[in-house]
Amino acid sequence: MLGVISSDGDSRMNITIRTEQEKDVSSIRRVTEAAFASAQHASGTEAQIVEALRAAGVLTISLVAECHGEVVGHVAVSPVQISDGSKGWFGFGPVSVLPEYQRQGIGNRLVRSALDALRSGGAQGCVLVGDPAYYERFGFNPVPDLTLPDVPPEYFQALKFGSTFPVGSVTFHEAFTAES
Repeated sequence: MLGVISSDGDSRMNITIRTEQEKDVSSIRRVTEAAFASAQHASGTEAQIVEALRAAGVLTISLVAECHGEVVGHVAVSPVQISDGSKGWFGFGPVSVLPEYQRQGIGNRLVRSALDALRSGGAQGCVLVGDPAYYERFGFNPVPDLTLPDVPPEYFQALKFGSTFPVGSVTFHEAFTAES
């Protein structure tokens, strides 16, 4: 169990990044629904995806951002399969921050904390579907030989921790087909 990942001393924000606890489940749903309610490319199923990943026991990393005792952000990480048989790769997301807390660095801290946890856990890398302008700051980039069917290549990005990228098609857990 990861426990508290990071905490800051800023009295205005006082954000703690920590591992999800059972008491956080309803707050995570609320945060995820609010974060994606008006997101441009949202499917509307992001909260159901997180719950389906949890129910399947495949939430490898589930971190919350807490401010003054309130969950204000969340990130989920789960294993993916790659057609070339590569092991140790994970799918990143969804990443959610309450709208009133967005653009204050909370998403950045959640992403960096989850990436640090993956690295320290021996992961080979991770993939995501997301805004290239946002995720490139963390080192994510499109990789021509690594694909996700039916997703424009510029939005499917990868970050390697090992020496090479896999070659093939990626399959996220079936929870990503959750419906609202």
